[in-house]
Amino acid sequence: MINEIVPITSEKRKTEHKATVLETRVVTGQGGGPEKTILNTPRYMTSYGFPTLCAYMHPPKDPGFKTIEKRAAELNCPLVGIDDSGAFDRSVARNLLQICEEKNITIWHGHDYKSNYIGLKLRKKHPMKLVTTVHGWVHHTWKTPFYYFLDRWCLRRYDHVICVSNDLYEKCLSLGVPEKRCSLIVNAIDTMQYHRKMKLDEAKTKLGFPVHRVVIGACGRLSPEKNFAGLIRVAAELLKENAPISVFIAGDGPIRDSLQRQINATGFAEHIHLLGFREDIMDFYQGLDIFVLNSLREGLPNVVLEAMAYEVPVISTRVAGVPRLITNGYDGVLIDIKNEMELKLRLGKLIEDFDYRRLLGENGNYTIKAQYSFGVRMKKIRDIYEKILAEK
Repeated sequence: MINEIVPITSEKRKTEHKATVLETRVVTGQGGGPEKTILNTPRYMTSYGFPTLCAYMHPPKDPGFKTIEKRAAELNCPLVGIDDSGAFDRSVARNLLQICEEKNITIWHGHDYKSNYIGLKLRKKHPMKLVTTVHGWVHHTWKTPFYYFLDRWCLRRYDHVICVSNDLYEKCLSLGVPEKRCSLIVNAIDTMQYHRKMKLDEAKTKLGFPVHRVVIGACGRLSPEKNFAGLIRVAAELLKENAPISVFIAGDGPIRDSLQRQINATGFAEHIHLLGFREDIMDFYQGLDIFVLNSLREGLPNVVLEAMAYEVPVISTRVAGVPRLITNGYDGVLIDIKNEMELKLRLGKLIEDFDYRRLLGENGNYTIKAQYSFGVRMKKIRDIYEKILAEK
């Protein structure tokens, strides 16, 4: 079944219509970091002459998709929801082909293995250029080897491959994607949307966070590769040493129950909290003294960009594209993956030193504004569209 959400308003533009783009993605629940890029894209690309529609494949009656629909409406993003019952649901490809034909799609832009594969299939029936963005293969299951194989087969056949971090770019080249058809375009932030509106104590009060404690935050899908378990262990050790901290983790996922059991076992459940999915994530960042990314695998995580945009000092593992984003000690703090002793030491330093936290936050905000503008990212993608359209 197809459910279409049209924009709230229809802004008239005189921009030359160059091609119509379909952004495609498979999603479960409320989605993740890529949605912050995909749902923002139509606002920019339409002004560049590339009207853009987003098509999301999702499990039928998935309540989490309502959240994505709401976000799309708020961003004036044309969104189509397509019921997807799994690998053998042939109606998914039929519905997407119908969209391609009715909307006269010229550029198919995939964002995962399934949308990449369907794009190749549909091009035989509806000629179009194929572009994909590689966000990273981070959610590992027993199906992962098959996904890798399928993506490897697809990527080499696409007109252009966009990678959000340097390690993904090198990986795609090693998979056989020609260099002339592969680009590194890192994630970015719409600083008109992500900027501080409340003072720290004001935000803490609004959120119910303790004003007189150092609030440490993290957010993301509650799955093993995010290593929230490691953060919880470190927080428990600091609390045993009477550190004045409270930890709040926003997000939901398959290991929520096991993380809650871990928290209960520490004896510090009154200071370490799982908040679940939060629609007020912009307020959440503004109520933090420190943001921690303790991941084992990532692309270039949007959550780090967002925390920096809100002037929150960041501690992050040296994962994927983060070391190219953060200059250690200047606009954030980098630690080695799985090094809980180092995480504890770096957190301890920031907990004790308010001025250092403030300096890291200010420098992080400057880095985002100077180097990670969403508008600049969209212009780079526009240039790729124009290039592939010019090719025979």
